[in-house]
Amino acid sequence: MEVVFPKFVISNKSILSEFRFNNLFLLMRYLSSLLLALFFVLSACSNQKEQDKTVDSSGESKLKAGLVFDVGGRGDKSFNDSAYNGMELAREEHGIDFVFVEPQGEGADREALLRQMAMDPDIDLVIGVGLLFSEDITALAGEFPDKKFVCIDYVQKPGVVIPDNLSGIVFDEKKGSFLAGAIAGLTTKTNTVGFIGGMQSGIIKKFESGFIDGVKYVNPGATVISGYIGMTGSAFANPVKGKELAIGQYARGADIIYQAAGASGLGVIDAARETKKLVICTDRDQEPEAPGFVLTSMIKSVDKALLKTVENVLDGSFKGGSLTVFGLDERYTDYVYNDKNSSLVGAGVHERVEGIRKQLLNGEIVLK
Repeated sequence: MEVVFPKFVISNKSILSEFRFNNLFLLMRYLSSLLLALFFVLSACSNQKEQDKTVDSSGESKLKAGLVFDVGGRGDKSFNDSAYNGMELAREEHGIDFVFVEPQGEGADREALLRQMAMDPDIDLVIGVGLLFSEDITALAGEFPDKKFVCIDYVQKPGVVIPDNLSGIVFDEKKGSFLAGAIAGLTTKTNTVGFIGGMQSGIIKKFESGFIDGVKYVNPGATVISGYIGMTGSAFANPVKGKELAIGQYARGADIIYQAAGASGLGVIDAARETKKLVICTDRDQEPEAPGFVLTSMIKSVDKALLKTVENVLDGSFKGGSLTVFGLDERYTDYVYNDKNSSLVGAGVHERVEGIRKQLLNGEIVLK
């Protein structure tokens, strides 16, 4: 069986021309729409790329920093929060950009997090917050010579050369703790004070020995009870154990405890508030955590030190290959005395401690 399809014949030439014209018009319209859509996609990609580069109005690329927190992370109301505040100050005053990450658990992933920052092509400055970063950041600085690195509380191992692109920031924690000890020794009513450290390490030992020396310098007959939360990095993130140790020391007669324990120190502060005893805090002023029970705080101005370091990077005066000490002289290492704690410390004690501070600065008092 043969199937015959009807033939369609356009006999009118004008109709044929109109048909072809309409189809050509539709094709042109379609191509125009496609090109316009492609233009917007490329524009969006271009804008995103420019945003990723963080370019300011002058056309110059902004500095971008990568911050890796210590164990305890942001919210410890101490060391890490002070570092974060420093980067916020740098952003407000100089328009830099920064990102941050937090280690997990005891911080076993700190090297991976530092490496993540170093491998990011947009990040110019990599910052490790805490002594536990010292070894890893030294190795990475050697691998990434075009990046700048900073380590807070850097510990230089014997025989290890600090790379030219790494600056180790340290503070006069022993002298600052000596002043804290002097305040405790002059203020105690039971003649017994306590010390609680986080991780038992060289730097925290400086806090302890400086504090004991300060207590004994002004009050040779005073007793100092010492305790540590642990031997690993997690000791800086255990406020429950901090509170337990503090309650034990208060029960043994201590009326003032000096804590150098990171986030674990929040437990010591809680114990002071509950027992209505006094606590001396570290790294930043923690009076807001327990008004009326924080005798003073031995502050290490990590925020101001980081701000200064960023300014050095921006003006080209950044110096690596060495330790940078932020000490008593410009009060980067200091103690708190203001209207919130002046009634607890007393004008007489403050005057005496200021005299001791001057002796530490001019070398009349030398700490071993």
